[in-house]
Amino acid sequence: MNSPILQLLVLAGIAVFLILRLRSVLGTREGFEKPPLPQPGAEPVRKRSFDVIEGGADRDIIDHVPEGSPAAKALEAMKRAEPSFNVSGFLTGARGAYEMILMNFERGELAAIKPFLATEVYDSFSEVVSMREQQGLQIEADFVGLKELTLVDATYDAVTHEAELSVRFIGQLTSVVRDRGGDIVEGKPGEAKTQRDTWTFARQMGSDDPNWLLVATGE
Repeated sequence: MNSPILQLLVLAGIAVFLILRLRSVLGTREGFEKPPLPQPGAEPVRKRSFDVIEGGADRDIIDHVPEGSPAAKALEAMKRAEPSFNVSGFLTGARGAYEMILMNFERGELAAIKPFLATEVYDSFSEVVSMREQQGLQIEADFVGLKELTLVDATYDAVTHEAELSVRFIGQLTSVVRDRGGDIVEGKPGEAKTQRDTWTFARQMGSDDPNWLLVATGE
């Protein structure tokens, strides 16, 4: 019953189970041009009136979602509810939040990120971390960087002022899983893996609390 082969099979089964559980909680792993110079003798270009018409296209919105789409209309409503809201600024914050939340989850340090997680998300993360601890598994992980960050959807409830923004992340990180004895059961040291996630953040626009909560995770 204590043969090395049996122990290896048990560890392999645990590793497969945890990998599938992690996928359900998180996701899957796997230059500027210069403007043209004016030609000699050409008349200066006059700014057209439609460039300054009030209510024209908001580049901060249409740079991220199609103009006139439901997501664009939701973002417009968010800006009306909270004029200081900026889509590009939100995405910059989301980039930092992704690395912070992902790495603290990998390391099992949930206390630092609990204020940024909805209750259901925190409970899911906590369940996975508890399972790893019970099995004596440790994860060594390092964030390499983001390859892609895309705003994929936006919704807004005009009654409750609740806004939700879904962001697609494609990042890279190194991750190694070790058992109680320090042996590697999954991953290779220094080998980067691609991590794909779609996270949804929510916040009540106009609220004094500036923090967005992570309310859903998926691939």
